[in-house]
Amino acid sequence: MTAHRRHLVEKLLEKNNGILPLEPAWVARDFLPPGYRLGLKESEYEVGERGWISERWLASTTKADNLVGPPDEGLSYLKTEGKDRLTLKEAVEVAGDLILGKEYAQSHKGLGRLAKIFDFGDRIPYHLHQMAKDAARVGRNPKEEAYYFPEGPDLGPHPETFFGVHPYIRDQKKYDILLPYLVGWNSDLILKHSRAYLNVAGEGFHLPAGVLHAPGTALTIELQEDSDVFALLQALVAGKIISKKLLFKDVRQEDQEKWGERIILDQINWEISGDPFFYENRHLPPLLVEGSRQAGGEEHWIYYNTTKFSGKKLAVKPAQKFTSLDSGVYSVLVWQGQGRYDGQEVKAGEFGSDELLVCHEKATRPLVIENTGSQELVLIKFFGPDINLNAPTIAKYEP
Repeated sequence: MTAHRRHLVEKLLEKNNGILPLEPAWVARDFLPPGYRLGLKESEYEVGERGWISERWLASTTKADNLVGPPDEGLSYLKTEGKDRLTLKEAVEVAGDLILGKEYAQSHKGLGRLAKIFDFGDRIPYHLHQMAKDAARVGRNPKEEAYYFPEGPDLGPHPETFFGVHPYIRDQKKYDILLPYLVGWNSDLILKHSRAYLNVAGEGFHLPAGVLHAPGTALTIELQEDSDVFALLQALVAGKIISKKLLFKDVRQEDQEKWGERIILDQINWEISGDPFFYENRHLPPLLVEGSRQAGGEEHWIYYNTTKFSGKKLAVKPAQKFTSLDSGVYSVLVWQGQGRYDGQEVKAGEFGSDELLVCHEKATRPLVIENTGSQELVLIKFFGPDINLNAPTIAKYEP
C-alpha cells in the first residue's frame, strides 16, 4: 500500500512538474453561525448536528478535533484523476523527501503548519491555545498562530478582536479575577477584562500560544502551528450557553478533577496576555519582501515574527509576469484573479484550481507566475517552521 501511494505521488509530481493541486477541505463548527463568505452555496453551509461550515483548511495534514464529523474532517486531498484518493497527510508520510526536500524531511516530520480561512457571523468566544507544556500532557502540539484580514470581504458585525487581559491583572497577579466566570459559566462578561483592537483589512496580528483572545468577525486567513488544541473561557456565545466541555477539551481528566476550573488559569501565558504594549509588539502590517519588487509585481511579508511559520502575499499586475524563488516547500491560495502558476491554470474561487502545494525542488528554483486576467492576481504563500529564517521580527517596544 505504501509503495502504491508513493508511486501515485511520483506520478502527480511528474505530471504537474513538482506542484500538487489540492481539493478544498471544509470544517464545521457548532458553537457559532457562519459568515457565508467562503464561496459555497448558501444551502451548503448548514450540516445538521455538525453545525455549519465555517472554516476552510488549506494544504492541511491536521484532523479537526470535532466531536461529530467525518473521520477525515480537516484533511486536504490531492486532486487526482480516477478512483485513487490520497490525503496530503498520507502523501507527506510516504514521500516526504520528494515534497519537503531530503534535508528538511530529516529534521522535520511534516509540513508543521496549518493554514485556514475562518468565517464566522459572530465573534469567536474568548479562548486560548495551550502552550507546549500543557498541550504535551494530552499528546498534542501547541498552537501559536497569526492572522491576516484580506481586503475585499465584508468585515462583519463585530470587526474587532479582544486580546489578553488588562495589564493590572498581570502586574498585580490578580489572576483569580477570571475564575468566577469559569465556575459560574453563565455569561460573556469575562470580555470586560480584555482589550479590543480593530480588524483592519490588509493587516493582521501574531499570537503566541497561551494568550487569551476572542477574534472578531472579519474574514480571516490564519497561519498556525499544526494543532487544533483550545480551551473556551466564554460561556455565552451568540445568544446561547455553549457546553462547558469546551473549557476542558484539552485538559487531562485527572487534572480537571484535582484542580477544577483553576487549571485553565495555569495554562495562560500571563506575561504576553497582560502586555500593556500588545499592539505594538504583535501587530503585523504588510512588509515588502526585500528584493522582491519586479516590473510585474511584488511580495509582502504578512506572517512573520516567529520561526514556527511564515507567509507572503504576492500581487501580480494584469497581463504581467513574476518570477518566484523561495527557500522551501510552501502552499498557495489563489485569493484574487486568474493566471498560470508555472504553466498551470489557477483561478480564485474555483475549487480545485485555487490551491496548490509547491514542493521543495520546484519552490527553490525560479518559476514564472503569469496574470492572464484583467485584475490583479493575488496569491498567499504559506511556509512551515524554519524555512524563512530571514522573515522580519518585531523589535520589542520600549516606551
